[in-house]
Amino acid sequence: MQLYQLDYLVSPEVSEEEAKDFGNKIKSLIEKKGGSIIKTEALIKQVLAYEIKKFNEAFLTSLSFSLEPEKLGSIEEELKTGKNILRYLLFKKKIVRIKPKRRKPINFVKEVKTLETKPKKKVELKEIEKKLEEILGE
Repeated sequence: MQLYQLDYLVSPEVSEEEAKDFGNKIKSLIEKKGGSIIKTEALIKQVLAYEIKKFNEAFLTSLSFSLEPEKLGSIEEELKTGKNILRYLLFKKKIVRIKPKRRKPINFVKEVKTLETKPKKKVELKEIEKKLEEILGE
C-alpha cells in the first residue's frame, strides 16, 4: 500500500452539506477499494488567490489515505467527472524516517601537564639608559 494525499476545491455554488456529501462519497469509494483513511481535514470556505472557472472562492478540503496504486484510477475518474470539482491535487507521500544523530565521543584528558616558567631577570634602569643611547646614537 502507498500513502497518498488528496486536496480538492469544490465549487461555491453548492451548499456546504453537498460538499461534505461529496467528500463522504470519495471516502467510501476509497474504503470500497480496500484503502484506509488516515487523516481528514475539515471543509473550509477559502478565498482563492486567483479565479478558477470564474470563481473567487471555493470549499477546500484535504484527505490522507493509503491504497494500492493500481486502484487509484477509479478515484481519479470520480474526481474528473465530478461536476462541482474546480481543481484537485492527488500525490504520493513519502514516508520519512528520521535517524537519530550520533554523538561524537568526548575525549577526556587523562593527564594534565603543567608548564614551568622561568623567573624573569630584572633589568636595571642603567642598562635601559645605555640601550637607549646606543639606539639614538648619542
